[in-house]
Amino acid sequence: MAATASPASSGETRVVTGWTGRLFEDFTVGDIYYHPFGKTVTEADNQSFTLMTQNVAKTHVDRNFAKATEFGLPLVNSTFTLALVTGQSTIDLSMNVFANMGWDEVRMPNPVFEGDTIYSRSKVLAVRESKSRPNLGLVTVATEGFNQDGKIVISYRRTFMVYRQGHLPGVEAARPDESTLPHIGDFQ
Repeated sequence: MAATASPASSGETRVVTGWTGRLFEDFTVGDIYYHPFGKTVTEADNQSFTLMTQNVAKTHVDRNFAKATEFGLPLVNSTFTLALVTGQSTIDLSMNVFANMGWDEVRMPNPVFEGDTIYSRSKVLAVRESKSRPNLGLVTVATEGFNQDGKIVISYRRTFMVYRQGHLPGVEAARPDESTLPHIGDFQ
């Protein structure tokens, strides 16, 4: 879905629509998306997520214990890695999601450590219209997360339902009437 704008002549301003995400019709089998945001995982990320989810594995929260393992460092909680990479893909895949249907074949071939920076990419594997919900379509992707050294740290297949064109709820409600916005400096 491309941003739209009215043409601007010299000295004229224009309103440019921001990115609103893809709808079902925007997906094509074989498309690859390199998701634009990387994230350096901090000790606070690992500790907070691990404690928040009540994961009691010592290898995530006990640096002294982790020192005695073959890795010698705390491992980042694997479900944090899954959540992070899924989140990174949202801008390209599922801003207009109705529901996630599942994650399959989740693999973690290399560990993630505090201080690693994680990036991700996805490939569209399948698209099909929903038989039970004509306003939705199903999209299946393969996603990989990789660290700063290019090592794959997670891979999975994910299927989600996404709205079709003309069926996205609340579109008009989400946009303010520009005539009601206050004047702010040089914006008008």
